[in-house]
Amino acid sequence: MIDDGLTDRLLTDEGPATPLTLMGRNDLTAWLADQPVAVRAWVEAAGFDAAPASVCRLPGADGDVARALVGTGDGPPDTWTLGDAARHLKHGIWRLDPEPDPEAADVLALGWVLGGYAYNRFKSETDDATAALVWPAAADRTAVTRAARGTVLVRDLINTPASHLGPAGLAEAAGSLAQRHGAELTTIVGDDLPAAGWPAVHAVGRGAGRAPRLIDLRWGDPEHPRVVLAGKGVVFDTGGLDIKPAEGMKLMKKDMGGAAHTLALAEMVMDARLPVRLRLLVPAVENAVGADAMRPGDVVATRAGTTVEIGHTDAEGRVVLADALAAAAEEDPALVVDCATLTGAARVALGPEVPAFFTPDDGLARALGAASEAVGDPVWRLPLWRAYGDAVTGRVADVTNAPEMPQGHGGAITAALFLERFAGRDRPWIHLDQMAWMPRARPGRPEGGEAQGLRALFRFLRDRFGGEAT
Repeated sequence: MIDDGLTDRLLTDEGPATPLTLMGRNDLTAWLADQPVAVRAWVEAAGFDAAPASVCRLPGADGDVARALVGTGDGPPDTWTLGDAARHLKHGIWRLDPEPDPEAADVLALGWVLGGYAYNRFKSETDDATAALVWPAAADRTAVTRAARGTVLVRDLINTPASHLGPAGLAEAAGSLAQRHGAELTTIVGDDLPAAGWPAVHAVGRGAGRAPRLIDLRWGDPEHPRVVLAGKGVVFDTGGLDIKPAEGMKLMKKDMGGAAHTLALAEMVMDARLPVRLRLLVPAVENAVGADAMRPGDVVATRAGTTVEIGHTDAEGRVVLADALAAAAEEDPALVVDCATLTGAARVALGPEVPAFFTPDDGLARALGAASEAVGDPVWRLPLWRAYGDAVTGRVADVTNAPEMPQGHGGAITAALFLERFAGRDRPWIHLDQMAWMPRARPGRPEGGEAQGLRALFRFLRDRFGGEAT
């Protein structure tokens, strides 16, 4: 799952190549004016208007394709400009003409690779025909490959059916990373969890046939700044005894999307050898209906000593993250980042393609926003609105996992306020609330599991902690 060779198949240095030209709407008319009548007529007949990611093949004198145009719309090229090109062109080797500058070269090469992705593990017949692109001369090959590998890892993990990826499967993925990068890995399983200080993880996962576990990976020089990543690893979410309707359960294999993101982010950090002491915590559980399942009204202990009243068993993700964030706080870290497919409320606010993030630190927010803009990987800050904090207070326990707000409003905010109780208000902490799924195909992003905020977080970490270690 870590590397299927997608980059090597779609980016090459070999063979004769056909030119591929990026074309904006503002440039198309002038470009056509310099072309032969036959070319102008061909482009007009094809209806090519330089719309973003559109493709037009131009015939040569011998009947072969002499060049292809790819539309960039009204703006400069971005990550997804070539997102559909590899599949539209299907065959052959192509080269960008003219060569792009370094910044554009990186995003164009990355988009080309990600547009060639398909999850076909369980298909007996596939059509994977894709063209190859000559590496742009100015591209940072290491950075492009790293970003592509991280994105593919997220997509593969999320797209894998829950029947083939349980809590043990997430532990195996972490084990592959540990082996690859020389990291230390500890896994605590099943009934060993409470005594080891992970009671909330156990409470959520104990009702499933597959034992819950806590995955704990450590890497890097202990003298470097401590960074803790925590990812929600609910491999399938039935909703528990407060069971979801069928439509709401359909995509719940993706409820481990936060874990997928933190695994991929850890892989990128270790691959780049960033000068940090990294810890990755993944509470891996299945939220199932069973005789020992967590019940509405139960009170659950946590690692922090704070008790949680279970107002709704379908708000389980924040419960397992409570233990992980409490453990992170014990490290006195320079930064804590958690990722989770946590609330539908964030999707209502921002739609499926833009993750919400929360932090009590304005400086962290500005830095993550700048990183997001720099790499074209959108995230959007929502407020930790303190006036809603009373809704998190429990009636019979310290806090409730189902805060009561009028008409259910502000669900993403109250979920973040719940997590902050365990992360610590004064802690340098960022919480990312993601969809981790593309409900409709877009250039370079097929329907299915998707990395959201991954490249922004890596750029943020690289900028904050001084770039790559030697």
